[in-house]
Amino acid sequence: MDAFIEGWVAVHGDGRDQLLPLLHAVQEEAGYIDDALVPAIARALNLSRADVHGVVTFYHDFRRTAPGRHVVKLCRAESCQARGGAAIEVEAAQRLGVAMGDTRADGQVSLEPVYCLGLCAIGPNALVDGRPVARIDAAALDRIALEVAA
Repeated sequence: MDAFIEGWVAVHGDGRDQLLPLLHAVQEEAGYIDDALVPAIARALNLSRADVHGVVTFYHDFRRTAPGRHVVKLCRAESCQARGGAAIEVEAAQRLGVAMGDTRADGQVSLEPVYCLGLCAIGPNALVDGRPVARIDAAALDRIALEVAA
């Protein structure tokens, strides 16, 4: 991964304004940002490890552990909550066998919160492996559970 970071910096530059783009690139490449990469990222951009760690831990979208094979993100925005999102979250955790914010022990599925998918009129909503799914109900949860089990 060090070579990836060095190559990315060679193309895009090493200014502090490159931290977020580099973190996104690392996560896209590796699936998550391993804490062991923080010193290499800091060195490459001439930042402190605390600066890099602070950004990684501040933003919800950065993962610090490997995600499951399938990632299910449930919207927690007000509109989806008003349309029964909390109940859907409880039901999804039961059907998928994983708590919100965790990855199932077999590595098959991660269940994560997301804060607004922009589909407010047709919620509650989810992203399943990057694909939006609207109007989540019991039947939709059944389809999602079958999809991630395959």
